[in-house]
Amino acid sequence: MDLLHTFEHWQQIVFILFCVIATIQIFYFLFFFSRLAFYKPNNKNTTQTHAVSVVICARDELKNLENNLPSVLNQSYESTHEVIVVNDNSFDDSKYILEALKSKYKQLQIIELTQEAMMIPGKKFPLAVGIKSSKHEIVLLTDADCIPATSSWIESMQSKYDDKTEIVLGYGAFHKLKGFFNKIVRWECFQTALQYMSYSLAHIPYMGVGRNLSYKKSVFLRHKGFSSHNNIPGGDDDLFINMAATQGNTKINIDKDSFTLSNPPESWGQWKRQKNRHYTTSKYYKKIHQFLLGLYSISLFLFYPLLISSAVLYNWKYTALLFIIRFLIQAVVYYKSMKKLNETDLFPFFFILDIWMFFYYLLFASSLFKKPVQHWK
Repeated sequence: MDLLHTFEHWQQIVFILFCVIATIQIFYFLFFFSRLAFYKPNNKNTTQTHAVSVVICARDELKNLENNLPSVLNQSYESTHEVIVVNDNSFDDSKYILEALKSKYKQLQIIELTQEAMMIPGKKFPLAVGIKSSKHEIVLLTDADCIPATSSWIESMQSKYDDKTEIVLGYGAFHKLKGFFNKIVRWECFQTALQYMSYSLAHIPYMGVGRNLSYKKSVFLRHKGFSSHNNIPGGDDDLFINMAATQGNTKINIDKDSFTLSNPPESWGQWKRQKNRHYTTSKYYKKIHQFLLGLYSISLFLFYPLLISSAVLYNWKYTALLFIIRFLIQAVVYYKSMKKLNETDLFPFFFILDIWMFFYYLLFASSLFKKPVQHWK
């Protein structure tokens, strides 16, 4: 009888744990992620164009510069702007491609770096050089492997600025290709955007992505650039925003004209290296951001194991009811958010991809404890 009583006790504990985890999940979807799902940008009564400096860092990016840079240079933005490319110690023929483009596009400014920065690993030194060399207050960042989704990218990103706004978070999507691996990569990209955009709408901004990010030069100078984390190879985008963003100075941009597109990783190994590099910086976020992100990740990781355990060990009807509530809330939030970010082709697979997140966390959990890679290329 004692053994039976103990077993029943553990059955109840498993179900209670499942209820707690499911409740946490539902809370995140209703309190945070619904903000992006139901977000309606305010329409400005008046429009203003600002002078813009686009900054791109490149190292051995010959093909990407040749294929993608003309789309940045051919933007239909008639106001004052410049495009700065920092060619960071490239060994390929990037220099000659840039010189050829410079002869055609007068707004292109080229900075050639021929010496590595001492004690500043990663992309931060060339990016800081580009930003400090910019002529204009509004800086717009992207990568050499990115292409604007439309010719109105600059116009759309700069349109979000007003007297209070100092940072604009854009969406850097991946190209849609055939195969389920492409959907997995894009799902993770969507999940990241869902979180950082929703948190920003909740007045808790914590990161942006360098593929599509804008801020004022004065913010960069006020925070002394990347000096507080120059020793960390990554974080030129997320760690800087984590430090500089406040509840009142940050906006998101979900206008489809504002999106950028880049080629997704071509293999599991390439994707894993990329994500490992990104996750090594999250341990340096502010404590509140670490807590909120960590709690959500833990709840997502535990949800399906506890769902199965609770259904088998306790009562499948009660378990199924809670699962259905969470599933329906998820479906609405995901669909409306995907529609805003032009990712609705992922919706039919969201249940499978949601289960995949359990294995995703198993795959990348070790990244939190790894030493950051010292080179950005």
